[in-house]
Amino acid sequence: MVVFYGLTVRPTAQSQSATTAYFLKPARIFDGEQLREGWAVLVRGEKIEAVGAANEIKAPADAKVIELPGTTLMPGLIEAHSHVLLHPYSETPWNDQVAREHLSLRVARATNHLRDTLLAGFTTVRDLGTEGADYADVGLKQAVQQGIIPGPRMLVATRAIVASGSYGPKGYATEWNVPQGAEEADGVDSLTRAVRTQIGKGADWIKVYADYRWGKGGAAPTFTLEELKLIVELAKSAGIPVSAHSTTPEGMRRATLAGVETIEHGDDGTPEVFRMMKEKGVALCPTLSVGNQARKPAMMKAALEAGVTIAAGSDVGVFAHGDNARELEAMVKFGMQPVDALRSATSINARVLHLENQIGSVKTGLLADLIAVEGDPTRDVSAIRKIKLVMKGGKVYKQ
Repeated sequence: MVVFYGLTVRPTAQSQSATTAYFLKPARIFDGEQLREGWAVLVRGEKIEAVGAANEIKAPADAKVIELPGTTLMPGLIEAHSHVLLHPYSETPWNDQVAREHLSLRVARATNHLRDTLLAGFTTVRDLGTEGADYADVGLKQAVQQGIIPGPRMLVATRAIVASGSYGPKGYATEWNVPQGAEEADGVDSLTRAVRTQIGKGADWIKVYADYRWGKGGAAPTFTLEELKLIVELAKSAGIPVSAHSTTPEGMRRATLAGVETIEHGDDGTPEVFRMMKEKGVALCPTLSVGNQARKPAMMKAALEAGVTIAAGSDVGVFAHGDNARELEAMVKFGMQPVDALRSATSINARVLHLENQIGSVKTGLLADLIAVEGDPTRDVSAIRKIKLVMKGGKVYKQ
């Protein structure tokens, strides 16, 4: 048992038996869909064994009872857009992080980022690009899986894919070929090699930049529709979904028609594009915590009116890891009800990430990824900042 910044943490939780049983008794449970008053949860090993009215669940004699008065027990939160190998740009500009920081330094920082994320109640993250750190996310995922470091479950996208000449770091003399923050690829042969290599190295998702800041103006589409379709076709052959960074209507349109599963940011999305996304079943990860704040309110209004599935993802790394809750607060600020924001960060994100049979709900048979927060976050979403318990896979990391 170790104390980090006044918090009691079990970094590996290895001392807990694989068959340890816990009887969790909160004031209420948010099960991923709705609030249940007076319910309790029995956990055995890594899974939820029973859920229901507290007086109807018989706790076995060997169960450790954890009383959680005044709290809401809920699924561990899911962060759908993170960059664990970045730290706030207010500390070091992105260009310098990618081009000047040693890989070992970035991995050391990321180890702390993962711990801070877990202790903030986020038990799963989709990490959408290493930003110049090669395939370091694959190793970090393995370190968490093996209990070497504490952290959330990770889905990783490795290097991400960009069109040549469209990404960065920028600002160097043209005679220098500076390693980029993502993998440059173009056309059939190059894109085929990039997608297959990333999958072979361990990518759970392929991330492509459908547009970016290049050319004479601001953001503009980079890949053609045919190139995006090729990326999706190649990835789907291996059962790997595709995510597209896109802020422009045309980039979003091409990505949607190509068959990506999520679009990140969507700052300039139009009602027409959002209706197309709804029709095609493409989810929006609006990253309200970052980007052009002047455009976010209108974008969210149009997306919500179109009925687009909203995934909760913050682009954390641009700001401090562990402050992921700010995205849910922004979702409420920009028009969602607290309970809908909570659904986005639990059951909806689980479905979007193809993990609904494992996590995202307080349900018998699922993994015991659970958190308890003081108060009722379905009334005041900021209650998710008041973490009283973090459990992942039936192991307690914070209490």
